[in-house]
Amino acid sequence: MTAETAPDTRSQMHWFLRGMCGLFSLPAIILMLSFVGFAALTAEAKVPVGQVMFMTGMVWALPAKVILVGSMLSGAHVATAFIAVTLSSVRMMPMVASLVPEIRDRRTPTWLLLILSHFVAITAWVFAMERVRAVPRSGRTAFFAGFSITLTLANIVLVGLVYGAVSEFPPIVSGSLFFLTPVYFLSSIWISARHRVIYWALGIGLALGWLFAVIAPEYDILLTGVIGGTLAWWGERTLRRREARR
Repeated sequence: MTAETAPDTRSQMHWFLRGMCGLFSLPAIILMLSFVGFAALTAEAKVPVGQVMFMTGMVWALPAKVILVGSMLSGAHVATAFIAVTLSSVRMMPMVASLVPEIRDRRTPTWLLLILSHFVAITAWVFAMERVRAVPRSGRTAFFAGFSITLTLANIVLVGLVYGAVSEFPPIVSGSLFFLTPVYFLSSIWISARHRVIYWALGIGLALGWLFAVIAPEYDILLTGVIGGTLAWWGERTLRRREARR
């Protein structure tokens, strides 16, 4: 180790540990409470605890796991479950695309970014986008890795520990815990939004989400995202053009 690499290694470890401390932040705590609700759902569905812990780590986004459990309960074919979970997780692609330019620097290897992309979900994305700009660019990848990996491992352990106890929870308690994550996500996006189109997309998405949940519950998330996002983009772009002509 040279004199030049030693300080850099210490700096990376420092920011990794700082990221780990994010486990005690409000977003992480809310997500962990949501995973308690998810553990209750899987316990009621009689999914073995080993499988629940495995899917917590491998199918990281919580809504995708709920879709997977729902497919298992309905007796859907494995190909159908695969497609449903995949379509649910496609929404993570824009999050990865917006986060990677914020955390990488010219020395960040591509393989590391590919590994870390597995951990990009709503909570990790919101936490990183809110705080990563206060971190020097050279430490941002380590900061995100520390937070996201620690949060994933903590939730794997958490669902294993509470699995037996949460089966006794009343359904309203389990449902309320599970609902904390989308509520936090919506409020965080609204507060941190920098462009008008984001407010439009959230508003239209909330309206269409209810509509499609009634008329097309099998495809409500997909239809809401595609149609709501397109309408928000088109409406904001049209308004911007009119303002430019004035």
